[in-house]
Amino acid sequence: MVALLRSCRRLIPHLSACAAAAPSSSSSCAPRARPISRGLRLLPVVLAMAGYSSGSAAEGRRLLFRQLFEKESSTYTYLLADVGDPEKPAVLIDPVDRTVDRDLNLIKELGLKLVYAMNTHVHADHVTGTGLIKTKLPGVKSVIAKVSKAKADHFIEHGDKIYFGNLFLEVRSTPGHTAGCVTYVTGEGDDQPSPRMAFTGDALLIRACGRTDFQGGSSDELYESVHSQIFTLPKDTLLYPGHDYKGFTVSTVEEEVAYNARLTKDKETFKKIMDNLNLAYPKMIDVAVPANLLCGIQDPPPSKV
Repeated sequence: MVALLRSCRRLIPHLSACAAAAPSSSSSCAPRARPISRGLRLLPVVLAMAGYSSGSAAEGRRLLFRQLFEKESSTYTYLLADVGDPEKPAVLIDPVDRTVDRDLNLIKELGLKLVYAMNTHVHADHVTGTGLIKTKLPGVKSVIAKVSKAKADHFIEHGDKIYFGNLFLEVRSTPGHTAGCVTYVTGEGDDQPSPRMAFTGDALLIRACGRTDFQGGSSDELYESVHSQIFTLPKDTLLYPGHDYKGFTVSTVEEEVAYNARLTKDKETFKKIMDNLNLAYPKMIDVAVPANLLCGIQDPPPSKV
């Protein structure tokens, strides 16, 4: 106890000095929200995480992150927000129609401003909540890959950067489960979250991967996508899947490279595994896919005069 008290006495002056040196939040040099870049094309967005710090000590913690679960389809929805920005802009990745009210209530409680509702692909096992969110929060914009051929406000392509404050999500094209799958990866740099995080949708699951037998799927393409776009990320990158059926919530690149039961195999073995899964026809596909091609209910109903 005596040693602990002595450590605290040494630490307190140091902390006081750091606090005195920190810039005021009202400073004209405070970071402002920037648009998203697609090479030279721009599109604004927001990100964040909780439990992780980024940037200098003076900036402090900027990220808020919540992993949310929809039990009927075992779908994960991800809420990310830049709480260092005065408006606390936020995005939702893969919202589900059944849990829109829960998600919007949480966003309200946390004092966030939802900017984008984003999908990793056109889902076959649930109806996206994007359209319903737009009817409840008319300012929210929908985001999906251009190649998916779905309706949305903003279409993204490989290499796009979705900015939220001083942070951004990088778009990586990861087709194979469907032709239009993308993975969203937190930015790289001293002022970005560390470790990085990747939201893989159905391309890569924990110890598994999404099926490849419908919606333009290809086991050959999926293998190349995961190995070139996800397994090349830093080993400590946190991997957040679109679904989990066994109670897992997060993995890492290092774990999946070592232990993924399908993607640790060579390509030909992987293709044989995928060809012989003999999975049942998705029970929601005939409802979900047509709806999701319109981002759920994309356009708000006309107002009554």
